[in-house]
Amino acid sequence: MQDQRNESLRTARAAGIWYLALAVSGVIGFLVLHPQIYVTDIARTVTNLQEQETLARWRLLAEFVIILSQALAAVYFYKLFKDINPAGAWALAAWGTMNAAAIMVSAIAMGGAIDVANGAAMPDEKLMMIQVFVHVIKNAWGVGSLFFGLWLIPMGFIVVHSKRMPLWLGRTLIMGGVGYVASAFLNYAGLTYSWIGALTLPATIGEFWMIGYLLIFGIRSEE
Repeated sequence: MQDQRNESLRTARAAGIWYLALAVSGVIGFLVLHPQIYVTDIARTVTNLQEQETLARWRLLAEFVIILSQALAAVYFYKLFKDINPAGAWALAAWGTMNAAAIMVSAIAMGGAIDVANGAAMPDEKLMMIQVFVHVIKNAWGVGSLFFGLWLIPMGFIVVHSKRMPLWLGRTLIMGGVGYVASAFLNYAGLTYSWIGALTLPATIGEFWMIGYLLIFGIRSEE
């Protein structure tokens, strides 16, 4: 029994470590580095890719870390929850992996943009091709947010019904997941209301709460 408890704690902390890596790489890559390279002005983006190639490659490497940490977090969450709720654990792992696959499309486009910007194509061709790559990056993240929301919903559901973690942690994750899914639909419906961005706020709170709980407490023993 004690061995099983220790194994659950190790799995929970491994899930927490990979989830933390996902959060940190997401902040650094998407919020810090991305706006320094990929801007609204495509000509300026081409210049950035040429003059700041090293920074652009760091941005790409951050995308690799996002993909890797998302995939491994999905694996460890599945391992943690599979004996508690097999169907929920499977859904969580599948949708987390799908999010990693969507971000992989973004990474492929980033690699292509760097190659084109620093290649031998004519300036007009570079502008056209990199504009396509930028749209692919943006939409990969847009569609990926749908699956990111979906992976939070079973995570929260398992927490609520297993009572192995705080009840409101689970409820916050569910609200955040629904918010992500709703914001993806609203954004692609062409709506631009200022409150749409606030729909994902519960997800941010729930994610960092989950990371902290996993790393500090792990998971409660089965009652």
